[in-house]
Amino acid sequence: MAAGNGVGGQPAGAGGFHLQKFKLYETRSKFYMIGWDNSRAIWRVLSIDRLEPSELNIREDATIYTESECEELLNRIHNGNRSSGGLRFVTQCYGIIGFVKFLGPYYMLLITKRRKVGSICGHKIYAISKTEMIAIPHSTVRPNMTFSKNENRYKKLLCMVDLTRDFFFSYSFNIMRSLQKNLCDFETGHSLYETMFVWNEFLTRGIRNHLKSTLWTVALVYGFFKQVKLSVSGKDFIFTLIARRSRHYAGTRYLKRGVNEKGRTANEVETEQIVFDVNSEIVPSKVSSVVQIRGSIPLFWSQDSSWLNMKPDIILQKDQNYEATRLHFDNLVKRYRNPIIIFNLIKTYERRPRESILRAEFVKAIDFINRDLQAEHHLRFLHWDLSEHSHRAKNVLGLLVKLGSDALGLTGFFYCQLPSSLRLSGPLSMPLLVNDAINEPIDLDKISTLESNADQACPFPTHPILQKGVLRTNCIDCLDRTNVAQYAYGLASLGQQLHVLGFIDVSVIDLSSPLSDDVMDLYEKMGDTLSLQYGGSAAHNKIFCERRGQSKAATQSQEFFRTVQRYYSNTYMDPLKQDAINVFLGYFQPQEGKAALWELDSDQHYNIGRHGPPFDDKNTRSFIKRSLSEGNIQCGSHTPGSSGSSSNVGEEDTQKMLTSVNGNGLSESTPEILTSEREISYSRYIPVSSRRLLFEDNEQGYFHQIRFDESSFSNFLDLDRISSSGNSCEEEFYERSSLINSEKLSTENAVVDLNAETTSDINWEASSTKAGATTNVGQSVGVLNSETGEFSERFARWVDHGGALCF
Repeated sequence: MAAGNGVGGQPAGAGGFHLQKFKLYETRSKFYMIGWDNSRAIWRVLSIDRLEPSELNIREDATIYTESECEELLNRIHNGNRSSGGLRFVTQCYGIIGFVKFLGPYYMLLITKRRKVGSICGHKIYAISKTEMIAIPHSTVRPNMTFSKNENRYKKLLCMVDLTRDFFFSYSFNIMRSLQKNLCDFETGHSLYETMFVWNEFLTRGIRNHLKSTLWTVALVYGFFKQVKLSVSGKDFIFTLIARRSRHYAGTRYLKRGVNEKGRTANEVETEQIVFDVNSEIVPSKVSSVVQIRGSIPLFWSQDSSWLNMKPDIILQKDQNYEATRLHFDNLVKRYRNPIIIFNLIKTYERRPRESILRAEFVKAIDFINRDLQAEHHLRFLHWDLSEHSHRAKNVLGLLVKLGSDALGLTGFFYCQLPSSLRLSGPLSMPLLVNDAINEPIDLDKISTLESNADQACPFPTHPILQKGVLRTNCIDCLDRTNVAQYAYGLASLGQQLHVLGFIDVSVIDLSSPLSDDVMDLYEKMGDTLSLQYGGSAAHNKIFCERRGQSKAATQSQEFFRTVQRYYSNTYMDPLKQDAINVFLGYFQPQEGKAALWELDSDQHYNIGRHGPPFDDKNTRSFIKRSLSEGNIQCGSHTPGSSGSSSNVGEEDTQKMLTSVNGNGLSESTPEILTSEREISYSRYIPVSSRRLLFEDNEQGYFHQIRFDESSFSNFLDLDRISSSGNSCEEEFYERSSLINSEKLSTENAVVDLNAETTSDINWEASSTKAGATTNVGQSVGVLNSETGEFSERFARWVDHGGALCF
């Protein structure tokens, strides 16, 4: 946002002003930039020294000029520089993106063409159509570039970040923040640029720190922005969908995975859905928004891309105390407040464990973190194998919408009526929801959140409704399955939003309605855009294609093409794209006499287990590595993570049980999975008994996958209600259980936890018999006590406290 200090020291947008158009002039010794506001009433002047070959010297004229006074000033500058060519016009522009230096001079990045893509509450949102990079020093003082080849290579790298695609900004609206934060929290200037969603924070850091102002720069947000007019019940409304990508730990698919030591996750994206009346004059009278996020599984893990393997193994480094995972969720609570709802879509069972490895470790991490939290602040964790359900369920989108409705009942969404006095003036840079004139933020706890009841008696609340908490969705890449789940949550939210805004009488939108299809198209476009940015191809939209009625052959052809495109991009293009991102964000800053960026090794987690024997303290090796955080690429020594306990619950007991399978605890054909400790536990799948039979006397201790541990309010997921939708597939589930336990697959192994989405009432003993087991399966693995026939103490402890149960 081009915000700066306004008249009388007031922040821009708070009775101040915003510069929106600029002209750049040059003399031999200086650049002069003239900027004016939208009303052309306020004109300012900025000068940049051109005689300094390698330093950036900028001066802002504190005088506020009129248009005629500014023209007179330019004439005086021209006359004073006639001997050296006078004052020459360079270009018209719409804001400074930033300044950058490689090995030689400083360069200035400018927006020279823009296009309007929408507006929020009367504030215009723009995308970039054209940019220009201009060298600051005059050609006569530029140094002889010994490193001109490398200099040009760095410039090409920077230009690989296409600013004309998927970047957007606003002069008067803090587009890097959600609508609720803009209206409730008073922030301006530098603090806005330091948020995680401003991608040119590094490029603007020099001018902002020098001028103590953000008047001349624009804050760029990267991701997705789309605004359309939709209709429901004969009424039109404006639907806005925004995706903001985090600049922290940013990168490409296989080069940025998991979490770094600061708790920043790869591919973290905040999605906001805003709805308001299309018939309102300039600024709507009522507005509503809802926020959800996606992000990589917050564990230390990676994958090595290879042209030999389209599905590389997952390399997991276990963190004994899950400190980085804890930091990540602490940050989410700070940003969104409680509750944090985690919607995990990865696979539960695989013939060769890949995703299931992370799934088991993620569950243990959540359980470990929850031990130190108060019950009301527990992380809400739901595992839901979307791949499995998409094969079994008749209407997987319907199930996802129900899950989204339950999550929305816990977090609520944002709604408010804008005061008429402020609607006349337009700007929303000042918070509207304040207690008094001293800009004291409102007490969020004193304002209601949405009740879980879908049919509220009053569809026009006079007081604000605030979202408290957030839904966090992930799969492996946080692209394909995640986007389907986010659409379902967005559709569930839209029904509530339209209801509270008075557009519909009930708070549910039918999946077969045209509005549902329109919203699906928008989320599909968002998914394709984010997937191209992170994964290198459009998203896999099999569920959307089936919903649209596309033929199976056409869908398979499309999915195959996108798989090949993604594979090629990940293998051959991503390293170069990652280098460009690191340069743009300032995570690598070239220095004379130091190794060039392309001379360094791949941008991977070097502290995660690699092929070959692990290093120990006596045999560490030095190497050049890229920092896992937002710092520059550093030189350091490789030190492996702790090889101690990985905080596995009952690990010794697990090994004892595995011994009952064979002497080594693993079958002979068990595939080797790489981890930092180069060992992992496997076991066969064991059919589980009915949840009613198993947990009849211990509802509060029920496993997190199926029901959240919520002692003071209703459960997040009611499986009985979900099952009643007609999507339960007991016979298919039983047949699958029997197949896995059959002699045919006796050598296949998988990491095992309870099936989160099991809705069948299979009797434990009957399942064992039908599966062809010669003995009581529960007894053979230590789940049932051989003497009493009751569940073992360890199994009961697992039911009560969670963790990983491996047979």
